[in-house]
Amino acid sequence: MPHQHHAIDYVELSAPNLDAARAFYAAAFGWGFNDYGPAYAGIRGPDADGPEAGGLAVDGPASPLVILYSDDLDATLGAVVAAGGTIVNGPYDFPGGRRFHFVDPSGNELAVWSPASATS
Repeated sequence: MPHQHHAIDYVELSAPNLDAARAFYAAAFGWGFNDYGPAYAGIRGPDADGPEAGGLAVDGPASPLVILYSDDLDATLGAVVAAGGTIVNGPYDFPGGRRFHFVDPSGNELAVWSPASATS
């Protein structure tokens, strides 16, 4: 399924002990994982050929991080700020593209990402 502009696209869960978290979710739900090094694993779900839908992050926040997709990261950043959001991290590059984190007026932290080719 293609990414949809401004839709929830990915959820990251905190996993201070990555091996234990992987073992738990594999045993409880049959999830598979994509390895990205010692501090991060992508979540595939029970279908081994299914898309990556989330991640386990060693240094993640204590609550789930909802990540939205954007066709134009810079325009979305501007819209977040204009609507009253506060940028708390980034934008920064990562292996899949670029992203930034923001806090909404209620105090919820979310992130927005775009592939490198979609940023201006």
